[in-house]
Amino acid sequence: MKGALAVFKKEAYSIFASPIFYASSFIFFVVAGYFFYSDTLYFSILSFQATNDPFLSEKLNLTSMVVTPFFGDLSTILLLMLPLITMRLYSEERKSGTIELLFTYPLSDVGTLLGKYLATLVVLLIMLIGTLPYMVILEVFASLDWGVVASGYIGVFLLGAGFISLGIFTSSLTENQIVAAVLSFGALLIFWALVWAKSYLGPVAGHAVELISIVTHLEPFTRGLVNTKHIVYYGVFVFFWLFMTIRFLKMRYWRG
Repeated sequence: MKGALAVFKKEAYSIFASPIFYASSFIFFVVAGYFFYSDTLYFSILSFQATNDPFLSEKLNLTSMVVTPFFGDLSTILLLMLPLITMRLYSEERKSGTIELLFTYPLSDVGTLLGKYLATLVVLLIMLIGTLPYMVILEVFASLDWGVVASGYIGVFLLGAGFISLGIFTSSLTENQIVAAVLSFGALLIFWALVWAKSYLGPVAGHAVELISIVTHLEPFTRGLVNTKHIVYYGVFVFFWLFMTIRFLKMRYWRG
């Protein structure tokens, strides 16, 4: 754990000084705003139509038609954006040749990794906090279930934490940042799309891919259900990829 705070400060400064952060955040907020506008507009149109259709009015639900889809939209955007944030964390060190120096400093390997990881988590937290005004807008015009909102944000944050851990691992594999981002996106997409094959598999294999798929563990959060097993899944996912990062770096740079 030694040196985690120092590395955290250094990485946070590097991230916030990088144009990649501002470009990624800008795209994130623009796309998130577009999805939010589309969801609320569709709900508004249906609400207007429901004034003449009592059966339709019974089916209208702000949470299931706007809030839950919005968190699903956020997860999709993070799938695209977070690899751009994580791609430089170790790739840049390898390309500049400073990674060997990093391992000779009086810093623990785990502390160095945690510093980088926590700095990126702060970026994720800032991006999610930036979407809170959307929820406030809904509260102004309708009664919002803040329990579902809170659980949804928890789920998306845990999902993003998993994305970051795998992104850090792919960043440690290569000195090319673009390659690191592509590897990260490809690996995350596999974990995302595994559940799509469930219907073509047997009950045992289908249940297995459902457990492994990273997106299936988000769905309960978006419906207001905070289940310990889903929290444990994301915790194990994060630990596994951070552990693999440490093992790879030690094997790569301390072989002799």
